[in-house]
Amino acid sequence: MTPYDSVAPLYAELFSDVLDTRPLERAMLAAFAELVDGPVADLGCGPGHLTAHLSGLGLDVFGLDLSPAMIELAREAHPHLRFEVGSMTELDLEDQALNGILAFYSVIHMPPDELPAVFAEFFRVLGPGGHLMLGFFAGDDPEPVEFDHKVTPAYRWSPSGIAELLQKAGFTEVGRLVRRPIEGERFLQAQLLARKD
Repeated sequence: MTPYDSVAPLYAELFSDVLDTRPLERAMLAAFAELVDGPVADLGCGPGHLTAHLSGLGLDVFGLDLSPAMIELAREAHPHLRFEVGSMTELDLEDQALNGILAFYSVIHMPPDELPAVFAEFFRVLGPGGHLMLGFFAGDDPEPVEFDHKVTPAYRWSPSGIAELLQKAGFTEVGRLVRRPIEGERFLQAQLLARKD
């Protein structure tokens, strides 16, 4: 059982329509969808709301999450899409199997010393020219900062710190968005788009 299993119904209730009030995130997802041609994985998909959003933008996308409860909710809400239980640290995918990866606030719980291996795994399963889009809590600190996430410990990263890790994994940054927190948010919010050359 994962920490998210016990909060899955509440999480789905709170966040399934979150994009309705996030125009900048919608714009970044639309740009990601324009750049990607081929299979896409939504890693850490939760209840599947972003998987469904990407599908609505015309992408061939499936969702993967470590939480069986989240996957059950995703399958119930979006029965026309594919969802699987699995870990982003060991993806059950062939090398270069994907053209796109979305990891939207799903690497935030990864201990900083384990994140390079996760990005290496992302690099492995993306084909040349494939794109990765990350969403994460941001800060100005040069090092990642742990904070009291409501479900399980999480980290804020500087966008430049994430970009540097991605570069070391072989990615090229395409663009980034950093916005101020809105009501109900404590931290800067960041999205970073990168490409495997």
